[in-house]
Amino acid sequence: MAKTVYQYFEDLQQTSVWRSIFRSGTGSSTLKRALVIQQNVFLHLFSTKVRTRMLSFSATWYLGALTLGTFFILVATGIPLMLYYHPSVPQAYADTKDLQFVVSSGMFLRNLHRWSAHAMVFLVFAHMFKVFYRGAYRPPREFNWVIGVILLLITLLLSYTGYLLPWDQLAYWAITVGSNIASAVPLIGDKIHFLLLGGHAVNANALLRFYVLHCMILPLAAMFFVAIHFWRIRKDGGLYSRSSEPAVLRASAADPSSRKAGERWGTPVETQAPVAPSTVTVKEARP
Repeated sequence: MAKTVYQYFEDLQQTSVWRSIFRSGTGSSTLKRALVIQQNVFLHLFSTKVRTRMLSFSATWYLGALTLGTFFILVATGIPLMLYYHPSVPQAYADTKDLQFVVSSGMFLRNLHRWSAHAMVFLVFAHMFKVFYRGAYRPPREFNWVIGVILLLITLLLSYTGYLLPWDQLAYWAITVGSNIASAVPLIGDKIHFLLLGGHAVNANALLRFYVLHCMILPLAAMFFVAIHFWRIRKDGGLYSRSSEPAVLRASAADPSSRKAGERWGTPVETQAPVAPSTVTVKEARP
């Protein structure tokens, strides 16, 4: 009898090569499923257990996952764009036009990169508003809120530095206006202006500096803080759910009348079983 693909895969999992790479295999027990997550260099950043309610669309609107997806699209489209681009003043504009009219599917690649960048900025803001509305910035998640703010700033810097790379009139004057706004900061405005442009005007130094920031420094910083962000979600007890917070559970246990409020949030609230009042027999006193 011929083996199926699943049986071949099971045989592969039993080989010494597979076991040397993956220390724990899949299984039906909770322990084996948890070990698969804990002993994987990528999956160990995520929680081994997730509340069922937090997988619903209404809990997060999947804004964090969508933001991460747009970041992956930007990386996947940005690497091919780098192969056709030279960060030099006489060549940058010509390379942009070649991508648009000469390179096969170059216009599609560039537009996909551009629209993904716009979508990422929108999704990051929406994600921050959703987190703030749900109150997920409260302890013990205040540090992860700060990490999220840093990722928001990195996203804006990625969009700003990429704006100059086409080296057309729109890019030149937009960066000129933005750098002049930065120079208006009291005390350190001139230093910020010089640090951004590598000089006092938008020229070849600014183009090269923005290229390095956009293609190397900022993406690596984003990956670093994204890893910390997911790790802190796991360490802080998973995604935020009001009804499963320790303080809410203690308050619900002390006040059984709040059971309906807890169930409305999707998580049953633990309440103490009613205790029958003790009866005391009082003998009638004789005269």
